[in-house]
Amino acid sequence: MWLKIAIVIIFFLLLISLFSGLFFLLKDQGNSKRTLHSLTLRVSLTAILLGLVSYGVISGELKSQAPWDRATAQQTP
Repeated sequence: MWLKIAIVIIFFLLLISLFSGLFFLLKDQGNSKRTLHSLTLRVSLTAILLGLVSYGVISGELKSQAPWDRATAQQTP
């Protein structure tokens, strides 16, 4: 359960970083490095999110709930 909570928190932090980068880009007009720092933070958070999702899938803690995936899982013995 902790994995799903961590994924949601990281996702919301990504959204905050995205909009703060947009704000800095529009406000600073390229005179500051705040946009670059926001991009660096966003890339780092994305790598963490990708790692968490990969860990969840590999460990079996995260599973697909898609209808087409359930149909193929039932057909294979």
